[in-house]
Amino acid sequence: MTASALNLDPGTALVLIDLQRGILALPTARPADEVLAKGIALAEAFRAHKLPVVLVNVAWSPDGGDLPTTEVDRPGPATAPPPSFSEIPAELAALGDVTVTKRHWGAFTGTELDLQLRRRGVHRIVLAGISTSIGVESTARTAWEHSYRLVFAEDATADLDPDAHTHTFEKIFPRIGRVSSTAEVIAALDSLR
Repeated sequence: MTASALNLDPGTALVLIDLQRGILALPTARPADEVLAKGIALAEAFRAHKLPVVLVNVAWSPDGGDLPTTEVDRPGPATAPPPSFSEIPAELAALGDVTVTKRHWGAFTGTELDLQLRRRGVHRIVLAGISTSIGVESTARTAWEHSYRLVFAEDATADLDPDAHTHTFEKIFPRIGRVSSTAEVIAALDSLR
C-alpha cells in the first residue's frame, strides 16, 4: 500500500523538541548537528509561510525541586544542570517563535503547549527533535490523544539508541501519524496556496 502525498494546511505548526545545547551535546545515533540543521531548515520554511514554530526545551529550577522524583531503575539527573544546558541555539530561534519549557519527557505535561497551539488555530503538528523515544514520542502520544494530526520529520529526529529510534518510527509513529522527511514537509508547505 502506497502512502498518499503529504498535504499540509494553514492549521499546521512545527514543534521541535529539546534542540538545546545540553541535549545537542549528547552522543546521538544520528549526528546532532545534522538534526539541528534539518530543524533550522524546517523552522525557516514554516516562518516563510507565516506558520507557527514552537521550540520546546527542558529545564529545571536551580534547586532541582521540580526534577522528576519517581522510583525507576534508570533515574534521570539528581541535580539540575546549569542554565546553559537548556539554551536554544541562536541559529535556531527567531523573533515570533513560541517557546515552551517542560520539566517532564512530554511537552504537553504541565505546560501551556496545548493552549498556545489551539489559540493559533493549529490542528496539525509537524514534530521532530531529540530524543525520538523519549521527548518526541511522549509529546506525540499526548498530541494524538488530544486529536492533533501528526507528521514526523524522521531525518530531523534522533535518539541515543538507534534501535529505539527505529522501533518508534517503524512501530509507533505510523499508527498515530504520517512519517515524512524534511524535504517532503518543505515541499508540502511550498504547495500551500
